[in-house]
Amino acid sequence: MKWLAPTLCLCALAACSGKPPEPQSQPAAASTARVATPWDNMKKDEQRARDVQKTVDQQAEKQRQAMQTAEQ
Repeated sequence: MKWLAPTLCLCALAACSGKPPEPQSQPAAASTARVATPWDNMKKDEQRARDVQKTVDQQAEKQRQAMQTAEQ
């Protein structure tokens, strides 16, 4: 019993002494890093389809305008 109290006090002093830990920048960087999800490829495909549809619509509009100018 006589050794238990001083040992606990020494452990507590050793744990409390010393400088505080430096902030870690890695967890902050890890939290801002984007994690790939299963839907990423689907979203890319959907955006690609929108782009293709936009191109088709533009070409169709150009063709309509060309036909209208040819009729006049």
